[in-house]
Formats: sequence, structure tokens, C-alpha cells
Amino acid sequence: MASFSPHNFSWVEPGKLAGLAMPRMPSEYRYLLDNGVRHLVCLCERKPPNHDTCPELQLHHIKIADFTPPSPSQIDQFLSIVEGANSKGEGVAVHCMHGHGRTGTMLACYLVKSRKMSGADAIAEIRRIRPGSIETHEQEKAVVQFYQRTK
Repeated sequence: MASFSPHNFSWVEPGKLAGLAMPRMPSEYRYLLDNGVRHLVCLCERKPPNHDTCPELQLHHIKIADFTPPSPSQIDQFLSIVEGANSKGEGVAVHCMHGHGRTGTMLACYLVKSRKMSGADAIAEIRRIRPGSIETHEQEKAVVQFYQRTK
């Protein structure tokens, strides 16, 4: 089966962590698997369609309402999924609806933790890699507060 890159897919840490818009087609899930992604973190209220077509791809569901920031415990949950997967050499992809707000927020928190970046620097870096990321002031604040919590 052919695989096609999901909409708005990009690596933040090649082989370790990627962001994307909600995948819908079996070919998009296949693309993730072909590229070393074994874990898909869904930040939407509902699970993505056709995710059961790729049973090798483990789905993690962290429900965050659109345009709202993740809670500190949701950020921790996300980062522990990434850490656990990466420690086994498995890649993780995270998505919300379009791969901007909730996804960007989580990706920025990852940079704060993995690269010891400040919240502002992590936000700027995610926006550089993934234009349009982190859409609301509350989402920006969640990254900055995560940074303050990890210091």
C-alpha cells in the first residue's frame, strides 16, 4: 500500500517527535509507520478516523478542547509517552485538528524539556519549524508556565 505524508507533517526531533494535522486515510498512518513512528498522540476530543487500519501504531488519547491549553498533568502525560517511546527507539507523532494550537503547545513543551530552552525560545522555534503554531495567549502561557515549573 502506498503511503502519503499526512497534512502539516514535520519532525521537530527527527526520528523522535513529529507534529501533524489529524490523519484520516490509511495511507497516512502507513506513512507514519514507514517513517519510524510507532506512537500517535491524539489531542482532539474524538479519535482520528481509520486509526484501526494500522494496529501497529499505538494510539494515545489526551483530550484537550480546541483553542485551550493542556493542563500541567496533560503535558506531563504527553512527555512521558514521548520519553518511553524514544527510550525504545520508537518515534512519536502528535496531532490535533490542524496541527497548530494544541500540537504546537505540546511540541514547545517538549523543546523546553529536551533542549532546556526557555518558554519564549521554544515557542519561537516551533513557530519557525511549523508556521501558525501555538494559536492563543493561553497556549503560550502554558509553555511559559511549564518552563517555570521545570526550572
